[in-house]
Amino acid sequence: MHRVAVLALAPVVGFDLTIPPQVFGAARDDAGAPLYEVLVCSPDGAPVPTSSGYAVLPQADGSALAEADTVVVPGTRTPGARCTGALAPREAAALALVRPGARVVSICTGAFVLAAAGLLDGRPATTHWDHAAAFRRLYPAVHLDEDRLFVDDGDVLTSAGLAAGLDLCLHVVRRDHGSAAANRVARQCVVAPVRPGGQSQFIERHVPAGGGAGTGPTRAWALEHLAEPLTLADLAAHATLSVRTFTRRFRAETGTSPAHWLVQQRVERARHLLETTALGVEEVAAACGLGSAAALRHHLAGVVGLAPSAYRRAFRQR
Repeated sequence: MHRVAVLALAPVVGFDLTIPPQVFGAARDDAGAPLYEVLVCSPDGAPVPTSSGYAVLPQADGSALAEADTVVVPGTRTPGARCTGALAPREAAALALVRPGARVVSICTGAFVLAAAGLLDGRPATTHWDHAAAFRRLYPAVHLDEDRLFVDDGDVLTSAGLAAGLDLCLHVVRRDHGSAAANRVARQCVVAPVRPGGQSQFIERHVPAGGGAGTGPTRAWALEHLAEPLTLADLAAHATLSVRTFTRRFRAETGTSPAHWLVQQRVERARHLLETTALGVEEVAAACGLGSAAALRHHLAGVVGLAPSAYRRAFRQR
């Protein structure tokens, strides 16, 4: 069974710490058997204070990292990695136990720990947008993009703050075992099964003045009509707004343009259909509104780097 070790570093962000055990612990195969074994550990096995006023008693000490297939570092306010760019000796010794080839994941400010350990040098990563300036100052060798919910760089994955850790852990389950397993976990956790990693964080932005409802109902309507040739004018008309006002409000609420958002949703629909149906590539392209197999190949390659047939083989085998 795939072993996941969650390394709690004091003071750990309590919300972040609960995400990996909840998501990976809820992952089951079609027969109901667990897909992951999850252990929470601290460098010395001692209780770990959280930033929320309570302490956590871990199940293991740092030796669990040597046996883990995936190591997750939740958000933390540990002063070394967060303030000076250096790990405390106990933290460094624990991370040195991570075996070569293990997958390493951070949630929120856990990225500071991975960066202090040198695991992010020269690689793309993200963290909570509110800590991006401090991160860049401490770790200039990291290619930080704070306008992402999560970044998957193969064996090293990082997420933005707090709830983005849910998105990243669900993404890992989906990558490991396909969308059906990830969707079961999402239903169990009562969260959305997919928010693409390229979706913007909800960074503080000026929200345009004006009355009326937001664009949420129109986004929900669009998801029900992805197979149709939706235009910006169609979306604005559904929201009973001018195109200019709708575009401004949409970007303020989602951090992206209506056109880019539509492409994201269509690609995610295509991925689901490729994983769960036997529809031909042309049929999948039509069902998600991308129009042609060529368009589907172009957009899917931009997201996952695979052609539709290769993507289907990879995920249907799982």
